[in-house]
Amino acid sequence: MSLLNFLADDQLTKAQVLNLIALAKDIKQKPTNYHQKLAGKSVAMIFEKPSLRTHVSFDLGINKLGGHALYLGQQNGKLGERERVSDYAKNLSCYADAIVARVYENSAIEGLAEHASVPVINALCDLYHPCQALADFVTLSECFDDISKVKLAYVGDGNNVSNSLMLMAAILGVNFTLVCPQGHGPSKAMLTKTQQLAQASGSTFQCVNDIELIGQQDAIYTDTWVSMGKESNNSKAEILAKFMPFQLNHHLVEHTQAQLVMHCQPAHLEEEITTELFDDETKSVVFQQAENRMWAQAAVLVTLLSD
Repeated sequence: MSLLNFLADDQLTKAQVLNLIALAKDIKQKPTNYHQKLAGKSVAMIFEKPSLRTHVSFDLGINKLGGHALYLGQQNGKLGERERVSDYAKNLSCYADAIVARVYENSAIEGLAEHASVPVINALCDLYHPCQALADFVTLSECFDDISKVKLAYVGDGNNVSNSLMLMAAILGVNFTLVCPQGHGPSKAMLTKTQQLAQASGSTFQCVNDIELIGQQDAIYTDTWVSMGKESNNSKAEILAKFMPFQLNHHLVEHTQAQLVMHCQPAHLEEEITTELFDDETKSVVFQQAENRMWAQAAVLVTLLSD
């Protein structure tokens, strides 16, 4: 499978995504078969934004594959300020076999990929979170026999997570419903891109502003109502008042007949999701998603770095 970088969901084909999902599940089931896949390889990890799951899952995942991870944290400043992104990319390419970057702006990811001579992995930016989406579809494939028949909805603030989720759903042919308050949905460009991918795959995609239009779903996904680095000038009371009808709770689950609830974490309990539902072991797969971050990213790294 030809994969030079892992930057954005819409740059992947259906076959590539399915192969990554299958590989992630195989690494998870038979980790000892892969414990030397990255032997002698070093991965530089750039983190402009703080992280728990992304940092730990990459660091320990690389270690489980026999590789070495180097953490470059916020003390290095924003990419492009202390030195050009192009210089950063070229310098790291002298030392590392791959670059993982969790940044504020997609332009930084694109700059790294343009100037690096080693693979670049987008660990999050303002537009995409492809590692999360891949882990989410690994999780769904573990819970449903045929993910192409799954009805998936995202409820809440349109952000990088929902962008990646709906793009990957469209590529895979998964029917997807996006439910956001008026004025808090994705960009027109992102909507158009998703609609085109859904049309090509034969799946359905709808974006609505009324929670009552969500319809029957198999799984419902939510994320924090205020994304990191996107804090609004509005008061928290104003945000809560506008978003509370979109809260993921047992009433909504019963209304949609959903079997699963998903959240990429960190969760703001009693805001976008109730504590009771987040901790519901019969419905919530949030920690399965978190674990699958490591296996999904391992699949990406093995695919990019295997000889």
